[in-house]
Amino acid sequence: MTEPLILAVPKGRILEECLPLLARVGIEPEPAFSDESSRALRFRTNRPGIDLIRVRAFDVATFVAHGAAQLGIVGSDVLAEFDYSELYAPVDLGIGHCRLSVAEPADLAAKDDPRGWSHVRIATKYPNATRRHFEARGVQAECVKLNGAMELAPVLGLAPRIVDLVSSGRTLKENGLVEVEVIAQVTSRLIANRAAFKTRPEVVPLVDAFRRAVIGADAA
Repeated sequence: MTEPLILAVPKGRILEECLPLLARVGIEPEPAFSDESSRALRFRTNRPGIDLIRVRAFDVATFVAHGAAQLGIVGSDVLAEFDYSELYAPVDLGIGHCRLSVAEPADLAAKDDPRGWSHVRIATKYPNATRRHFEARGVQAECVKLNGAMELAPVLGLAPRIVDLVSSGRTLKENGLVEVEVIAQVTSRLIANRAAFKTRPEVVPLVDAFRRAVIGADAA
C-alpha cells in the first residue's frame, strides 16, 4: 500500500488563506485540524491518499526538501533564504502577499539615504537573502540572526536596522520604525520535492489541481 502524500502547510497568518484554496482543490482537513486546543501536527483529510502536517513556515521548506513531505505551501521569502536545490516551486498561489523590507528608526530615516550605505548592521531571520541583496549593491551586510521580536533590535541597540516581512506596516509604526527599502515582494508558492515529482505519479495531477484553483480564483 502506497503511503499517503504529505502536504506541509504553515502555521500562522498564511494558513487562513490556505484553507479556501485547499477546499477548491478538493482537500478538506479532519475536524481536529480546526481544534485550537489540539496538539496534533499531522492530520488526515477527506482524501485517503493525502495527509497534512502543520509546521512553522521556515520548516515547510526543510520537510519538503528532505523528502519528509512531498508537497508544501510556503512564502517566497523562505525559498529565497534557503535556496534548496531539491525544491521545485511550480505554482504561485497568489496568497500571503507582503514584502521583505529594510526598516530603521524614524529619526534615523529622516537623515539617512540607503543609496549611500557601504556597510550595514542588520537584525533579521533572513541573513542569507539579506546578504545577497546588499552584496549585489556592493554593500557589506553584517547580519545578526533573530527568530522574532525584530523590532526590539534598534530600540535596544542590537542593530540599527532590521530586515523583516511587512504587510500593513502597523507593527513597524507602533515600534517607531519606518520602511526604507523593499528587498522583494512576497507571495506563497506550492513547492514539491523534485524526486517525489518524478517518482510519485499522484504529485503531478495534484499540482495541476492547485494551478487550476489559482486560475479559477483569479477569474472569479
